[in-house]
Amino acid sequence: MPTYEYIREDGTTFEFRQGINDEPLGKCPETGQKVRRLISGGAGVVYKGEGWYVTDYKDNKPKNGSSGEKKAESKADGSESANSSE
Repeated sequence: MPTYEYIREDGTTFEFRQGINDEPLGKCPETGQKVRRLISGGAGVVYKGEGWYVTDYKDNKPKNGSSGEKKAESKADGSESANSSE
């Protein structure tokens, strides 16, 4: 559930967790004052727990020095290393 930030009539703010489809609050549940929901840029990513590492996502790209790409390039040219010495 997302957390929304509200501002009371007296200018103080508070956070309230509610479902996305729920109607915005009209009154503060603690003080009974009229409230208005604030629009924020959002947190984007919230880091909790142990964290993550680069190795958490497998990189399928071949590493430099891989012979797979070089063989494919030489065959596409039609040139081979034996013919280039002539």
